[in-house]
Amino acid sequence: MPFIDIFAWVVLLVVVATLVASFVALGVMPGRIARGRGHPWAQAVAIGSWATLVFGFVFWPLVLIWAYVDIPAKRETSQ
Repeated sequence: MPFIDIFAWVVLLVVVATLVASFVALGVMPGRIARGRGHPWAQAVAIGSWATLVFGFVFWPLVLIWAYVDIPAKRETSQ
């Protein structure tokens, strides 16, 4: 095998590894953000992140925003 073929395979493997690592990093990011911020539905954010990445990426930015949005605490009213 000539050197250029070996170099092409190495480049191909690096590109595939980079794409897989990027996909995993994007899938994990909203869930980690939600857990770090103490989000009440952190597990749902994590599942939503993976689901949107697998099924088309369109709603992934919404899940990322959801990871940063907290539900305000309910106030107890005295009557």
